[in-house]
Amino acid sequence: MLWMENQTSVIPLKQPIVFELQGFDVQPGNGPFLFLLALLAYIAVLLGNGVVICVIMTDKNLHRPMFVMICHLMVCDLLGATMVLPRLMMDLLTGLRKIAYIPAIVQAFCAHTYGAAMLTVLAVMAYDRYVAVCEPLRYHSIMTSARLHSCCAVAWIVALLLIAVLFSFHMNVPLCGHLVPLVYCSNRGILNLACIPTPVSDIYGLAMTWTLSTVTFIVIAFSYIRILSVSFKQGRTNSSIRSKAFQTCAPHIVVYVLFQIASLIVIVSYRFPSLSQNIKKFFSILIFIFPPIINPIIYGLVSKDLRVSSIKHFSIRVR
Repeated sequence: MLWMENQTSVIPLKQPIVFELQGFDVQPGNGPFLFLLALLAYIAVLLGNGVVICVIMTDKNLHRPMFVMICHLMVCDLLGATMVLPRLMMDLLTGLRKIAYIPAIVQAFCAHTYGAAMLTVLAVMAYDRYVAVCEPLRYHSIMTSARLHSCCAVAWIVALLLIAVLFSFHMNVPLCGHLVPLVYCSNRGILNLACIPTPVSDIYGLAMTWTLSTVTFIVIAFSYIRILSVSFKQGRTNSSIRSKAFQTCAPHIVVYVLFQIASLIVIVSYRFPSLSQNIKKFFSILIFIFPPIINPIIYGLVSKDLRVSSIKHFSIRVR
């Protein structure tokens, strides 16, 4: 059974438990170069998402629902990358792969929260765009400041609660192994070290993932199908309406598709035993690197208001 593969002892471990991440199989002398690549990726994440957040927060003209939600999306990006990349950089530079029990749980919790919150925030953004395009005259009465912050809070609370319940199954589960065969800690990576089967956690994890993915997909698909339908009908008499609707909704759709592609690559890579372990491990962290780097670029290129505000702030700083 899978849960027995990583067992190193039949005797349950006692606290303080220290795990060892398997990490990448790095040839001698290549560690500093890979560390530099990871550092550049993390700097790109910090700069891209940090600049977008700062510009939106400082420019009052951008204090609108869409940009507030983009801020929440950027926070998701920072959470995911920060939970994985600094630890990976330490491993590549020093070879230190040990991680204590509490930091391991925190890393795994935040990594899973990143994935769940990304989906819920994108669903809320789709709802906002649906109201903006399909109910333009009632938009400001529907998407009030209170409702905006309530929607964002619900997105985070749902994600946190779902992941908190998932990790509640770690309580009182005896562990019999130290080696986590991944680059970062995850729920399944830790529970695979359990001395006993964990069927309840497995069932809940699968049910939660399927339900969250399905519900958010339905919300997003319904919203954008309705948006496309309304914009094409109105676009027959005024082409600018169709163009504006496309420019508003395109980045959200692209971000959602890219996130799902990154997730799919992670899942599919483990179905090919012929792939090297290093490639599988790289694919496993791709979801924490690729979307956080690309998302600020997408919104910066497509959103004229955000792009103009960023250039203006940068010009002022240079002067």
